[in-house]
Amino acid sequence: MTKPTHAEREYILTMPPEEYMNHLQQDYFRRLLRHERAALLEHIEQMKHQLQESPPAGDEGDIALREEQLRLLFRQIDRESRLLPKYDAALVRLQKGEYGYCRETGDPIGLPRLLLRPTAELGIEAKTKAEKVEVQYRKK
Repeated sequence: MTKPTHAEREYILTMPPEEYMNHLQQDYFRRLLRHERAALLEHIEQMKHQLQESPPAGDEGDIALREEQLRLLFRQIDRESRLLPKYDAALVRLQKGEYGYCRETGDPIGLPRLLLRPTAELGIEAKTKAEKVEVQYRKK
């Protein structure tokens, strides 16, 4: 699995709109998703290793500091672990030929958005609408 290059990124951005999600773009995003997923797994493993390090002996302040560090590590591991299914779902959408298209409207999500968030399932308009609905439900 090779990481997509900057030159490849620039090349797919120059492609005309009618070539959206062609074979080259699909291959680019497949490699990008796999690379980012592998990097995420590696980071999670590094954080788990930090959890297993023996706590330093010391006074109550040292112990409290270590407990706070552990709490933050657990939160980060939890947050990053929740991203893994998003990468898996994006890879499935790629396999089905659905990747790059809004789940709600069917319109192209767009290369710039996918390059920023390769796991995106919604176009900008649909995502904005969903966030507004989410905010309304949170207020109640």
